[in-house]
Amino acid sequence: MEIKSAEFVISNTDVRKCPAGNVPEYAFIGRSNVGKSSLINMLTGKKGLAMTSQKPGKTMLINHFIINNQWFLVDLPGYGYAQRGKEGRENIQRIIENYILERQQLTCLFVLIDCRHEPQKIDLEFMEWLGENEIPFSIIFTKIDKISKGRLQENVKVYQEKLLEAWEELPPILFSSSEKKEGREEILTYIEDINKQL
Repeated sequence: MEIKSAEFVISNTDVRKCPAGNVPEYAFIGRSNVGKSSLINMLTGKKGLAMTSQKPGKTMLINHFIINNQWFLVDLPGYGYAQRGKEGRENIQRIIENYILERQQLTCLFVLIDCRHEPQKIDLEFMEWLGENEIPFSIIFTKIDKISKGRLQENVKVYQEKLLEAWEELPPILFSSSEKKEGREEILTYIEDINKQL
């Protein structure tokens, strides 16, 4: 898929104020500092489209970007940022849950996971919650340029085994490196294939 245009449309905290209509939406979510904004900028080929920050927990809003005037890319707040305080975390959780559970246009949710770490309880619990609510999702392992290929395979295998303790089958798994622009083609093709089926 060629990205001809990527435009910011709207930011908000209320799912009811998201764009009307039935344009398919592909939302990106992950723990704070997983590289979500960098991945979005890499996919769209627009450097400053999603705001990247050295400070985790920067995205506090549901951000809609229209791609090729055909589908929305949605940047969701990161979850589990400890320094946000209990009230802040609950607020973010409410924004995320309302969007995921109520947004009928949500076509696929991409859960981003930093490939360098062992399975984190917060990610596993989040994916379990998605499964319980029958939300279609895929996993993108980010920052694959930061570790060796062998280590990556090992880490992914551990993750798959952990997921299979609770799941009968695994969700689709993709890989990316924003710095090296790896995985762009695969992720965009994956979205394009789903769009063709709709």
